[in-house]
Amino acid sequence: MADATLTIGAAAAGAGLTRKAVRVYEQKGLVRPAGRSAAGYRLYTADDIEVLSFIRRARTLGLHLDDIAQILALHRGGARPCRTVRDLLDTRIAEIDAAIADLNALRAALTESRDGDTHLGPDHPDSVCPIIDHSETDADT
Repeated sequence: MADATLTIGAAAAGAGLTRKAVRVYEQKGLVRPAGRSAAGYRLYTADDIEVLSFIRRARTLGLHLDDIAQILALHRGGARPCRTVRDLLDTRIAEIDAAIADLNALRAALTESRDGDTHLGPDHPDSVCPIIDHSETDADT
């Protein structure tokens, strides 16, 4: 007996995703290309829904699609990818720590600019805003 198949809407709902996400994951090769019905509708199996659910859980952990592709390739090749997953999660943690440090530095610069000794009076008539004009923050534009 052949595997039961579901349309993209039912597969997406079963995996907790949107139809668009399922199409993206298929296009990126994370999910095997779906079979097609006689009318041209994509058809997914229970195995496909398991993979889609795995992708959703991995995305919830902050893994990038390239990371997930690497994990799935290892799994499909017969290897247990847990060591790779641990390494990828360590990389994501380091990225988050760096982003937090950057945000803390930005917060400190904003607070310093806001609270700094600025002259808001009429003695700077050409200034748009002394708070910004006297800011020491170099922002990428």
